[in-house]
Amino acid sequence: MNVQENTAFGMPQSRVNVIYYANQYDAAIIAEFSDRGNLKKAGSFANLFEIVNKLSVYELDVSILVEVQPSAVSEALGLVEALKKNWLSRNLVVVFLLTEKDPSVTAMAFAARVADCYSPDISFADVTLRLQFLSAYKILNEQLKDLPEAPLQLYKIPFLKRLLDLAISLTALFFLSPVLLVIAILIKLDSKGPVFYTSKRVGTGYKIFDFYKFRSMRVNADKEVENLKATTANQYGQSAFFKMKNDPRVTKLGNFLRNSSIDELPQLFNVIKGDMSIVGNRPLPLYEAEQLTTNEWSMRFLGPAGITGLWQIIKRGKSDMSDRERKKLDNFYNKKFSVWLDLKIILMTIPVLLQKEKV
Repeated sequence: MNVQENTAFGMPQSRVNVIYYANQYDAAIIAEFSDRGNLKKAGSFANLFEIVNKLSVYELDVSILVEVQPSAVSEALGLVEALKKNWLSRNLVVVFLLTEKDPSVTAMAFAARVADCYSPDISFADVTLRLQFLSAYKILNEQLKDLPEAPLQLYKIPFLKRLLDLAISLTALFFLSPVLLVIAILIKLDSKGPVFYTSKRVGTGYKIFDFYKFRSMRVNADKEVENLKATTANQYGQSAFFKMKNDPRVTKLGNFLRNSSIDELPQLFNVIKGDMSIVGNRPLPLYEAEQLTTNEWSMRFLGPAGITGLWQIIKRGKSDMSDRERKKLDNFYNKKFSVWLDLKIILMTIPVLLQKEKV
């Protein structure tokens, strides 16, 4: 398996090198990963361990996919235990692909420190995205350990912050439900397409989740991003973040929804699910997040993702916000966030909801 040319620190985010053991999912894995990197199949759990055990230090930019049938749970967990005992393979990304849904097996997998565990029906496109960002996070993990004033800590939401999130989101949804219904009807009347827009976003700890908004653009607007980048000036200049003034993809109703921030209201469901908080750093689209891999930028992913935050209250929609300012605001919040700071940001968000600039 020729993986030396793609070492961990130089591997493009779009490539995923995979070693796998599977029977039922064999064809799906080949279809998804054969063109994305180097793919090697093991004939058994023992053979998979043997292949991994022979990897050199230059070949550790691989992820491991393990199909787990009900009769082979113990064998799969034993494989993971063996991999964790080896100092070369203990940090490899291992993902279980269950052939039958079983919450008890999922619980055992995570207890054994498996990176992720998928149950039927499995979307292998989602598995690919997960592997890409788990690999990126593993790289950042090693880099962040060397930061003198920022020891690596995985974010865990404080009890009071979670309580505040649930209280605000549930109360808001209760009182705003008539408004949400009216907006949904208007969107259907305004343009063809679904009421809600769902996209993959990267939040805390590089976790990928489904991000909800009211649809404010025409259908398939995401596919136009690359063409627009080539022909339209970025509102944020030479930045990893891309926005444009007077976006041609926005519908007539969409302009009102975006300028009033009503399009953000469905994210209250993200808060209830635990993907986001009311206050935090904005979760980013995949194409933006995968560009932010320096030590300073990666710190933004070690705190809570939120609906509103310091960006919104300080320079909402302003074209003169530099990458450095964004970085400083994100990292400041990650270090200083508290329930009192959250309450202050929420109160300061209200006056900027009706913004003057089109963004």
